[in-house]
Amino acid sequence: MLAELPQWLIELLPFIAIGFAAQIVDGALGMAFGVITQTMLVGVLGLPPATASASVHFVEVFTTGASGSSHLWRRNIDWRLFRRIVPAGVLAGAAGAYVLSNVDASIARPVILVYLVAIGFYLLFKAIRFGKRRRAGRPRFIAPLAAVGGFLDSAGGGGWGPIVTSNLLVQGTDPRTTIGTVSASEFLLTLTVSIAFTLTLGLAAFTNVVVGLIIGGVIAAPFGAILVSRIPPRLLLIAVALVLIATSAFGLWAFVSAK
Repeated sequence: MLAELPQWLIELLPFIAIGFAAQIVDGALGMAFGVITQTMLVGVLGLPPATASASVHFVEVFTTGASGSSHLWRRNIDWRLFRRIVPAGVLAGAAGAYVLSNVDASIARPVILVYLVAIGFYLLFKAIRFGKRRRAGRPRFIAPLAAVGGFLDSAGGGGWGPIVTSNLLVQGTDPRTTIGTVSASEFLLTLTVSIAFTLTLGLAAFTNVVVGLIIGGVIAAPFGAILVSRIPPRLLLIAVALVLIATSAFGLWAFVSAK
């Protein structure tokens, strides 16, 4: 059956599958699309970090737009939290795009990955002790957290979901609305970062694989929003913790192996 398909479509199928799988995880857990696709573009295809990050953020303009609309449909968004994380995240994301386009921003990557692994284990510990009468907390450190997440997302090739989602959950926020809000706000971040990369690197930074990733990601977006609205909070915390540990540990191993 594959032999009957056009060659260009056959070449796109692996990227459609990767985009679909990455967006299912990202939409349901509020993280991992950038990490998964960035790892594939740099580690497998050998693209330069700046080019790969530009491609991933261009894809995420479409996937986060679809994901944000899906979370809006499922009423997974806390608008008060949304208004507090967007400004700092967007400004820091633009700065991170400039840094990655002009200097080597990979020095801090292993430190960040170790930190995320530790946060993952802490969330797993909290999930195990998750009480039936647990009350959602009010986060106090939001703007600085969004600034760090936005900067690392563009300069480090991924980090908005892992940094912002995980740290808000550590502060006791509700898993469903936290994941929905962070996923929806990422649309404005990726749009800003994509514009910044276009201005600094030009349109040549965007590769053909983005088409497949966009198709797969947009198709998967509604399913992720449905999952996050139906999975119990304790299971969401466990899933977030495990994905955070796995992706960060793999990134750390890849960084060490490359040295």
